[in-house]
Amino acid sequence: MKRKRIIILVAVAVAVIVTGLAVVKSIVAGLERQFAGITVSEVKLAGLADGVYSGSSAVFPISAEVKVTVKDHAITSIELASHNHGRGAAAEVIPDRVVEAQTLQVDVISGATYSSKVILKAIENALTGAE
Repeated sequence: MKRKRIIILVAVAVAVIVTGLAVVKSIVAGLERQFAGITVSEVKLAGLADGVYSGSSAVFPISAEVKVTVKDHAITSIELASHNHGRGAAAEVIPDRVVEAQTLQVDVISGATYSSKVILKAIENALTGAE
């Protein structure tokens, strides 16, 4: 009788673990689809007036808020006002790269791809809100 109870408990534990793993796999796949769907378009700086423009972007669990300063049709600075990330802190160099290149078409940071995309989208949102 004791052996039967142990077998049932082990079977239930295995079923719970397998179900849990399937749920986690499904959640991760959904997040990957969301991040893959982030596209960053080029913004024409020639049409932008001088000013400071705010923008944000979020795809759970990552979010970013930026303040983009434009002067004489050029991005002069980007302040990363907030960046909630997992292991994506390395992506915090993206604003400097955008200022240097004067384009949103910069390489994402390896190992921080999702944070890079969210930051770039926040910059795009700031600038397109300015148009």
